[in-house]
Amino acid sequence: MSFFDYANVRIARRAMILRSGAVLSGAAVALLAGRDALAAQTGAAHDDVRILNTARGAELEAIAAYQVGAESGLLQKPVLDLAVQFQGHHKQHADVLAATVRKLGGAPVAANAKYDFPVATLKTQADVLNFAATLEKGAVSAYLGAVPIFGNRDLAKAAASILGDEAMHWAILRQALGQEPVPLAFMA
Repeated sequence: MSFFDYANVRIARRAMILRSGAVLSGAAVALLAGRDALAAQTGAAHDDVRILNTARGAELEAIAAYQVGAESGLLQKPVLDLAVQFQGHHKQHADVLAATVRKLGGAPVAANAKYDFPVATLKTQADVLNFAATLEKGAVSAYLGAVPIFGNRDLAKAAASILGDEAMHWAILRQALGQEPVPLAFMA
């Protein structure tokens, strides 16, 4: 199910957390400690792979969404450059998540063959920017919900780092739309 299929951001975030399973296990701790073989052997590695693959799936969806925006023909050169840069960030996130899944002995999820994006509603540059801003706000919310479920502080810091990147994307997109870049003192 796509992020855009949920009624609102909070429901999407909860679904991501619930789909990903429980808290990261000892396998993730072993992985961070540089013990890849031990991490792959633990029974809880399956749960960790599921959590990481959920995040990877969201990153792959973001990559596809930015591709839709880039190919729309609606973006002026500076905005197109920004969209491609943000897409590159999502590619980096997806690559790191895939490498971690492999270290845990799992198979990284692949991108969907097709995503159900609201392309019919993208008629102007502002429409594309609003679409991207909605995606980035959802990513911020999802990572915000994921940070506290990590048992290992290093994993929480890594997720918070990605959250920070998504928040910067959201603020920049809002500013490009002429909106207050940081509308709230706290994210929910």
